[in-house]
Amino acid sequence: MIKNLIASFVLLSGYAFAQQKASFSLQEAIDYSLKNSPNYLNAALDQQSAVYRKNEVAAIGLPQVNGSVDFKDYIKIPTSLIPASAFNPAAPKDMYLAVKFGLQYSATAGLSASQLIFSADYFFGLKVSKEFLNLSRINVQRSKSELVAQVSKAYYSVLVNQERVKSIDANITRLNKILADVKALNKEGFAEAIDVERFEVLSNNLAVEKEKVTEFIKGGEYLLKFQMGYKIYDPITLNDSLNLSEELKQDLNIANIDITKRSEYQLIQSQQKLSQADLNRLKWGYLPTLAAYASYQFNTQRVNTNIFVTDKTNAMKQWYPIALVGVTMNLNIFDGLQRHYKIQQAKITVTKNENTLRNLEMAAQMESSMAAISFNNAIKSLGNNKRTLELAKHIYEVTLKKYEQGVGSNSEVINAQTSLRESEVNYYSTVYDAIVAKIDYLKATGNLVK
Repeated sequence: MIKNLIASFVLLSGYAFAQQKASFSLQEAIDYSLKNSPNYLNAALDQQSAVYRKNEVAAIGLPQVNGSVDFKDYIKIPTSLIPASAFNPAAPKDMYLAVKFGLQYSATAGLSASQLIFSADYFFGLKVSKEFLNLSRINVQRSKSELVAQVSKAYYSVLVNQERVKSIDANITRLNKILADVKALNKEGFAEAIDVERFEVLSNNLAVEKEKVTEFIKGGEYLLKFQMGYKIYDPITLNDSLNLSEELKQDLNIANIDITKRSEYQLIQSQQKLSQADLNRLKWGYLPTLAAYASYQFNTQRVNTNIFVTDKTNAMKQWYPIALVGVTMNLNIFDGLQRHYKIQQAKITVTKNENTLRNLEMAAQMESSMAAISFNNAIKSLGNNKRTLELAKHIYEVTLKKYEQGVGSNSEVINAQTSLRESEVNYYSTVYDAIVAKIDYLKATGNLVK
């Protein structure tokens, strides 16, 4: 019973926690996506893998120590030929005797160590591994910028459509009141049936539009959940409301754009450093490689398998030490000009990266400038559409009052309602365009993620 109560408490606590996490502000949605988006998590894992790769390369320059144990059973002892004169001075010089040296069993145990003293490949490999780690860090930053932009756009898409639904609901409420009045007048014989039908058509159009926008909201929520790494069919609530701040209304400056903040630019720079390091590695590869080594072993030979039995008075029951130290130098004298042609290819890669970097500079400047222009134009359109919407609302309200007072026609109401709907659609479309343009500008200038 106690176990069941504890389990129920845990389940209820988990359910309450999940319900609490189903509500997100924009910043909370971004934070959630940074912890749950598979693409971003993979980028972070790539960075961690690059750390291990750098440590792996660095470990090559540390002492390498190995231990070994070797046991041999000579089923057939090797045969050697020696001159017969070694045993019989009178034997012919061309006579040899077949003899077997050694015992059936032998064992060797020991330690060996080596230390790299100088290698151009190692030093440049270490430099490349550090730059590769930097490259992975930049890639994480780029993935983060992409994710923040995607989550922000999806979040604002839902907010804009929610505001559209509110406006449509307000229009439906006003129109239903008129429709009820017209139906009452029709029953009394003061309004024609066609007037009722016209308002019913308008009411149906608003209902269809609301249903369509509601579906847009569902689709926007699905997209937002996908970008966040949130379960698609779990409920979600957006805490923020659509608020056009003063920052959104300010013009963006398209001059003095610093493209060095862009992750794409930093990636190309990092790749250029990698290419230059590879070129230097090939050039320095003509230098010799120097390494030191040492070995200390014990060897024994036996007529049976009792290799662990020792006896200082018996030569066949002892382990004999073997020790050595040495230095190895490898020098590339001539490789058929292979390294020369590799150097020429590396030079071409460096030049291509320089061209790519220059092209990215121009493309980034153009993209940032176009994003700023798009934002500034969207802000101007937003101001115009807002004034148009306010006028359309005023005209619609005046038209309604005239109709209610019997001095206006139903066609005027329908036209005013149609104009109001178009003004609202244009206004909210411009709102979203301005938000997207601002996000694109911040992303293009490398300022979306601090």
